[in-house]
Parts: sequence; C-alpha cells; structure tokens
Amino acid sequence: MDCVFCRLIREDSARWVARGDAACAFLPLEPLAPGHTLVVPTGHYADVFGTPEDVLAATTALARRVAGAMRETLGASGVNLLSASGPGSEQSVPHLHFHVVPRWVDDGITTWPAGRSGHRVDGDPGARLARHLA
Repeated sequence: MDCVFCRLIREDSARWVARGDAACAFLPLEPLAPGHTLVVPTGHYADVFGTPEDVLAATTALARRVAGAMRETLGASGVNLLSASGPGSEQSVPHLHFHVVPRWVDDGITTWPAGRSGHRVDGDPGARLARHLA
C-alpha cells in the first residue's frame, strides 16, 4: 500500500510543523482554519485500534503541544481535536491521524452535524462499556 502520509514522511515533502521519532505534525493541503495541523505517528498504523500504546501516547502528546502553540501563537481561544478510526467513521486516510483545528469564537465552523445516529444497541451502552473496561 502506498500511504499518502507515509509518502510525505519518507519523501520529506510536507509543510512540517514538528518532527519526532514517534510522531510528526504538518499542514494539510486544504485547511479548515488558519494553522489547522495534522498530527500522525511516524510509523504506519491504520487506526487507533492497531496503534501501540506508546506510539499513541507520543502522538497525542504532540497534538497537545500543537494545540498549546495554537493558543499561544495564533490567539486561538480553543481547538478541535478530531480523529476517525475504521470504516464506519468515514476515515479518509488509512493512517492514524489527528486534526488539530484552532478555533475562535464565532469563526463560522460548524463542528457537529445536526442529526444523530439512528443505530441502536441492546441494553445500556454506557453500562456495557463500563463492564468491558472494568
């Protein structure tokens, strides 16, 4: 598979914000806001389910650092940290990635769709999750 993010890392052709051994950050081609940044593991992991915990921790730590830089250098009053994993999530690139999107009050971005999922599960979903995680 020729992963677009792996290719950017291998060819050193991204607009880099940060580079590290486990994770890196770069600007997307079509940003949602000024400074919108993608944070990805340097190695190829398709989604959150298959990413080793130490790599996931390094990737989210870098996302947090990027978010802090957005607040301090761009004057963002908040950020959206967005990720999709797996076919049901509309994941666009099969390489784990986090969109870190700087936000300002009344910036015109609509984060959540108006609709809600029509999918149903048996029983109490919260209780089922809690039992599994106990």
